[in-house]
Amino acid sequence: MLKKRDLHESHVLYELMTHPDVFPFVRQKCSSYEEFLFMTKQTNEAEERGELISRTILDEWGAPIGTINLFDIEDNAGFLGTWLGKPYHGKGYNSPAKDAFFEELFYSCGIETIFMRIRKVNIRSIKAAEKLPYVVKANETRKSLYEQLNATSDIYDLYEIPKDQYTFYRLRNGSIQEEPSHLLEA
Repeated sequence: MLKKRDLHESHVLYELMTHPDVFPFVRQKCSSYEEFLFMTKQTNEAEERGELISRTILDEWGAPIGTINLFDIEDNAGFLGTWLGKPYHGKGYNSPAKDAFFEELFYSCGIETIFMRIRKVNIRSIKAAEKLPYVVKANETRKSLYEQLNATSDIYDLYEIPKDQYTFYRLRNGSIQEEPSHLLEA
């Protein structure tokens, strides 16, 4: 379902990203295939430096259909950015991709908090975020970060996924059969 980003899938991802229903909501916008290829190389280098984590979302046949990323990693926290190509909207790929990514981030990469800044006009993403029971709307609880994101105008809502809340949800729903051993360490 997820794999590390590589240059081989760039052409397919670029074509999916440029769809008018997708492009406005992509964080790393590129105006040409060559620019997308260069950005993918930069993304891979930034991941090696620990600045971000980027994965390609795959369909059941292993074809690339979108990307999921954690940007601006600082103090074991970062901002989620994800997009799926238009043909894959509403087909059930978003939730399993996020689950796989969150598992990796929280239990392999040492991330404690995932933030999501979602444009207030992006109703599709807001609805998707608010469906997740472990997501907390953080406009009030993280007021200074919220104000920083909206310094010039009121553009974004801020959401937070704390590791402990995600873990509690997964344990309560049987998604994790027992506590991962690293959670038992004091």
